[in-house]
Amino acid sequence: MSVLQEQKMTYQCLSKNDYDREKCEAFFDNYNNCKEFWGNLYRERRRQRIRPYMPEGEEREKIRKEYIERMKNRPDA
Repeated sequence: MSVLQEQKMTYQCLSKNDYDREKCEAFFDNYNNCKEFWGNLYRERRRQRIRPYMPEGEEREKIRKEYIERMKNRPDA
């Protein structure tokens, strides 16, 4: 899922819940985590001079799936 999709879902939640931020906290957390993840990846690729700085399509999906697998297999998870 993209940052824009996470943002859109957050706005939809706010709209449905009369802009009560507490009811949409999970959406805000997802949005912020997504934004942080892709921002970190962008900066890391830029530091390493990998172009494009933001991966496209299939590569992005592969990176996302690998990250999810790593998180599932963490000892503290």
